[in-house]
Amino acid sequence: MTDHLLWYPSPAGEWTDALPLGNGRLGAMVFGGVTRDEFQLNEDTLWSGGPYRPTNPEALDHLEAVRELIFAGRFREAQDLANAHLMGRPYLQTSYQPAGRLLLDFDHETLFSHYRRSLELDRAVTTTRYTADGVAYRREAFASAADGVLVIRITADRPGTVSFAAEFASEQPGVARAAGHALSFDGRNRGEIGIPGALRWAFEARVLAEGGAIEARDERLSVAGADSVTILIDIATSFRRFDDVSGEPQADIAARLDAAAARPYEALLADHLAAHRALYDRFDIDLGRPPAADRPTGERISNFARGDDPALAALYVQYGRYLAIASSRPGNQPANLQGIWNKEIRPPWGSKYTSNINLQMNYWLPDPANLAECVEPLIAMAEELAVTGAETARTHYGARGWVLHHNTDLWRATAPVDGAQWGVWPTGGAWLCAQLWDHARFAGFPEALVARLYPLLAGASRFFLDTLVPLPGTDLMVTAPSVSPENVHPHGSTLCAGPAMDSQLLRDLFDATIAAARRLGRDADLADELAALRARLPTDRIGRQGQLQEWIEDWDADVPEIHHRHVSHLYGLYPSLQIDPAHTPGLAAAARRSLEIRGDDATGWGIGWRINLWARLGDGEHAYEVLRRLLHPERSYRNLFDAHPPFQIDGNFGGAAGIIEMLVQSDEGQVRLLPALPRAWPSGSVRGVRARGGLTLDFSWEGHAITALSVTASQSYSGTLRCGETVLAKGLASGKSVLVTTRVPR
Repeated sequence: MTDHLLWYPSPAGEWTDALPLGNGRLGAMVFGGVTRDEFQLNEDTLWSGGPYRPTNPEALDHLEAVRELIFAGRFREAQDLANAHLMGRPYLQTSYQPAGRLLLDFDHETLFSHYRRSLELDRAVTTTRYTADGVAYRREAFASAADGVLVIRITADRPGTVSFAAEFASEQPGVARAAGHALSFDGRNRGEIGIPGALRWAFEARVLAEGGAIEARDERLSVAGADSVTILIDIATSFRRFDDVSGEPQADIAARLDAAAARPYEALLADHLAAHRALYDRFDIDLGRPPAADRPTGERISNFARGDDPALAALYVQYGRYLAIASSRPGNQPANLQGIWNKEIRPPWGSKYTSNINLQMNYWLPDPANLAECVEPLIAMAEELAVTGAETARTHYGARGWVLHHNTDLWRATAPVDGAQWGVWPTGGAWLCAQLWDHARFAGFPEALVARLYPLLAGASRFFLDTLVPLPGTDLMVTAPSVSPENVHPHGSTLCAGPAMDSQLLRDLFDATIAAARRLGRDADLADELAALRARLPTDRIGRQGQLQEWIEDWDADVPEIHHRHVSHLYGLYPSLQIDPAHTPGLAAAARRSLEIRGDDATGWGIGWRINLWARLGDGEHAYEVLRRLLHPERSYRNLFDAHPPFQIDGNFGGAAGIIEMLVQSDEGQVRLLPALPRAWPSGSVRGVRARGGLTLDFSWEGHAITALSVTASQSYSGTLRCGETVLAKGLASGKSVLVTTRVPR
């Protein structure tokens, strides 16, 4: 089926040419140079700063005044007052940091031939191979989740010809050493925004040579005349939790490296492959394999718009799955704006967790792509945010429950930051809860997961019970102050009351809390209270352009940036299930009109969102045209990283999810096959795709018609499976069912 391969005929010239490795905790970017190879390294808890609480004791005393200015239409004054008194202190957050670079300088002539570097997604192994001085060299590298270390293997086809010098370079404060057969670095993290660095951290690389000699001098190790070399690498910090930095990084590293060094390379590789394939091999996708699929990956990106390489779209899905496995495993941090890969001391947007779209988009892919375990770090983060967010709720709003605004970091800061025009948006936690409830929906609502999520849902809902306020002159209840994320309305501000997205999010949050309470037989009074409040939320409105309104007022046509990258008011169409062409045709038509006005061109992640939105509207041709914008050199780097620009990983996950959304859509009562299939993919197959209700599907199609379908249900399923107007099944028993063995047209 899919070729699980990225490959290139030359070394990486830029960071966004390098190939990513990761085990959820450690990240590496592999350059594949000949005379000098570079492994740029990250560890997911190496951030700036230390534990802090950015609450502002002035906020509550000025909250009502900001609301009054908003309701009086004095929006700019409201924004100025909010900037003066409602923002967190400090008003910025900490940033994700690079650990450093392992540099390998090889004793080669500069002339070389037969060069190729590659990343095998199904093995999670990079390979660099070339011939120099008449010797064929090979370097393999992988980040093992099984052993918790990065492994590099260097071999040659002639004994005694592996020679190189190794050193570790870091911009972090600390001391580098070379002793015996190891490189090490002991450091402290940087302070930022007035928050002192509180982390101790360490790096170690052990060089295990077969034959030859190793010499340590100053901060470098030199290997001469070896037959082959294995390098084992680990990084650790003293981080234990957002409020605990008492760990022992050197001891953690020693334990992992000692265990790995006691085992042969072949055993390390075998265990790595088993751990990776346990997740990766659950899913496959085939959209056809033309001759263009044999070209180097960079050329394929440049040529995709020609329409002769459907296999690149399939590869993009698998690359997204690979990145999810590499950056978001249980027990580690969630994927941030750059996953776990960052080379900058001051990365764009701090490489944080931006929760007004980007963090959530990072987790659109795992459930349909059969990687449910990759959502675990997000659940763990939400549980920690509920702790810190409770303090922000009390201090800033005088409210129960918990709140998250538009950004957070390693230290789980939850106050509004960056400026009121971006940060005074109180529904980040609501969106996280809605996302996690959809995760439970995919799983079929297992009781243990529902019970785990319920405190988060109930706490987030209680916050809004205490903070929603009446919209003057109506019986409606709205958020105030809030924003429609990052979009300036015609009155010189973003601050407003009750933007459409907030009401859509709160409908999903309240519905989830009510459903969870009833499933668990708990808190009937809370469920009734939320149902009554839900009925008072503003409904979606259609404006004078026929568009879905972004605000309660019909301001959309008069905004200063008509083609804004955010399409927040279309949350109800995707990722939510509130708007659907079959059940809410008027709202779906208005959402389509909003998309037409907004336009298809956007940042990388903005394009990823638009693919999903057009797919939900059932317009496969338009979704495909937007995909062509994403798989283009302007929006995809040569290593297939998403180009915002700069690199943000959310576009990778959103775009991959959009391709799946073109092929399978579901809600709790229905699964639709090939709902937005473009003409460019007349034949293909998918194995292991998940649908809501606890279903896993394998199916194929030919000439746009389903030719085979089997479904595995984790429990009995009472819904309907259909392709176009054809009903394939109504209700399924638990277990595997073969539903189609002959051609079924759309």
